[in-house]
Amino acid sequence: MDQMGIHYNIWIVLLSYTLAAAAAYSALNLISQVSHSAGRVRRLWLLSGACVLGGGIWAMHFVGIMASRLPFKVSYHPVMAAVSLLIIMSSCYATLQLVTAPRQRSWRLLAGGGILGSGISFMHYAGMSSMEMEAKIHYRAMDQAVSVLIALAASYIGVLMFRRFKDHTGFNRWKLYSALFIALAVTGMHYTSLRASDLHSYSWQAPAPMLMETDVVLLTGISLVTLFVLAVSGGTVFLDRDVLERMAYHDPLTELPNRHGLERYFKDDFFGGISGAVFFVDLDRFKSINDTLGHDIGDLLLCEVSARLTCCVGGKGKVFRLGGDEFLIALPDCTAVAAEEVAQHILQELKKSYSIEGNELYVTASVGISMTPAHGTDRSALMKAADTALYTSKDSGKNKFSVFDLEMNRHQVRRMSLEKDLRKALARSEFMVVYQPKWDSLLNVTVGLEALLRWRHPEHGVISPGEFIPIAEETGLIVPITYWMLHEVCGQNMLWHQAKVASVAVSINMSARMFEGGSLYEVVEEALSRSGLAPHFLELEITESIAMNNMEETVAQLSKLRDLGVRVSLDDFGTGFSSLGNLDEIPVNTLKIDQVFIRKSKMHSKKAIISNIIAIASNLNMEVVAEGVETTEQIELLQSLGCSVMQGYYYGRPMPVNELGQWFIENTA
Repeated sequence: MDQMGIHYNIWIVLLSYTLAAAAAYSALNLISQVSHSAGRVRRLWLLSGACVLGGGIWAMHFVGIMASRLPFKVSYHPVMAAVSLLIIMSSCYATLQLVTAPRQRSWRLLAGGGILGSGISFMHYAGMSSMEMEAKIHYRAMDQAVSVLIALAASYIGVLMFRRFKDHTGFNRWKLYSALFIALAVTGMHYTSLRASDLHSYSWQAPAPMLMETDVVLLTGISLVTLFVLAVSGGTVFLDRDVLERMAYHDPLTELPNRHGLERYFKDDFFGGISGAVFFVDLDRFKSINDTLGHDIGDLLLCEVSARLTCCVGGKGKVFRLGGDEFLIALPDCTAVAAEEVAQHILQELKKSYSIEGNELYVTASVGISMTPAHGTDRSALMKAADTALYTSKDSGKNKFSVFDLEMNRHQVRRMSLEKDLRKALARSEFMVVYQPKWDSLLNVTVGLEALLRWRHPEHGVISPGEFIPIAEETGLIVPITYWMLHEVCGQNMLWHQAKVASVAVSINMSARMFEGGSLYEVVEEALSRSGLAPHFLELEITESIAMNNMEETVAQLSKLRDLGVRVSLDDFGTGFSSLGNLDEIPVNTLKIDQVFIRKSKMHSKKAIISNIIAIASNLNMEVVAEGVETTEQIELLQSLGCSVMQGYYYGRPMPVNELGQWFIENTA
């Protein structure tokens, strides 16, 4: 081919097209990551794609120059060459930013194609203006308009195909087609423009000092830009595969795979064997370590735990950190028997002591296990089953493992249903209070009542307190329920006083949650004030665990209530933490002997414990009440040991208000 004395090497023409297509495809590969990122990372991918695409187009332009053999000497001005590079890179960045927006509009694609085509045209003319030679280029306007239209049309077609592969990071034929059209826009515009140009020779003068020889400029410039394009492409690939991928798929603290890594592992590697096991591992009472020693120590403990879990699993499976103190272990080829052995080994290893920055720490774990295909054939089902089994381990005392079964699932479904309904029960007036008498067996009179909460569910009937109270405790719903109960009990007791039916104190069980906000005094005072009940007719029952948890704060709140005149009793005494050393410091009026001792009172050891509790109460000037009394033998034993006030089915079961009124009448004598 020749035009006005310019001769072309057809192989270099093809090389220039290949270079532009390769650069375009590399850039499109890079910007495929844009939709999966945000913020600075997104801008990094856009900038990388713009540099690769712009650098490739610019290099193609000068390779196209190399395809020609001019009959005179040509030099290049480096500043104008650099300006042309800056023009095309800026155009590419603007184009990619437009067309990779989350919502692809038609006008964005049209504008993107226009910007890219215009950038290619401006870069071409800027590059041509950097040429210093013994001739002057004259452009024919109409023919040049055709070359610009080629650039705009081919660019728009290439950009229009973005919507076909925008989120696809691998090979895609539409991505290849788009790269070919972008390369066509560049080469088509370049060679059409040159063929539509006239060269008029004139007497050439010596070049300025800033000018360089043709071969040196082209080879050096193209080599540098090509190296730059390769460096950016290689750098971003490395960043994607080694840095960003690690950030996306691994936990930064423990370096274990995270939830995203878990999804990929289950998708690619877990299924395929005859059977497999999934373990949910959750640390017991980890929050107390964070609260007492700080999160830095807690983080170091999590790293130690992750290391031990990895050692327990070895090469048989994978350990993941899901967040907080939750871990998941996947063993793709594991039987049920082997899974139980692994779980037992995990529990043994985790409960060994940890030495962290001078602190000797101990922590246990609860484990839930699910098996494939028995409990599910996809990740979601297996994780749900293992999580359900984990709850069973937690509820049954912690430091245990449980294998999922259908009964667990029924229990978990019922629990979730009850939790949902419990949130509406107070507003729907589904709660009721029943009262159980406290009887003085020597005087044969009622000396008190214990108020007990009941839930009348519209579908399931009366729900056992042992089932719904733990849910209320865990969710915090116990606080508003207790507020309601205080007002209900104080109001009802005041009605009994006014009707002269009874004149006794009524006790209400307190949750540890009631002491957390520090507002228990105000709540009790408000309930008494609204009802008009005298404070000594209200008794708050606490357990040993409540008394010993944050003892200083608890004692302070109880002391204020005692000063107000409210009575305090210590429930289930002897079954909780050892609080004998602090019992005299807790403002308590009454000790309640737990029914577990009363039921087994025929045993000499239990009889000795009952005797000692009664003696302790007597020496500390406290009253004593025995719970769970059901037989005359138990009554005679308690009387012989010095306890006269009793509570149990022998004297009366928990009764609603309407039945209790009749009971009062029958037992007044």
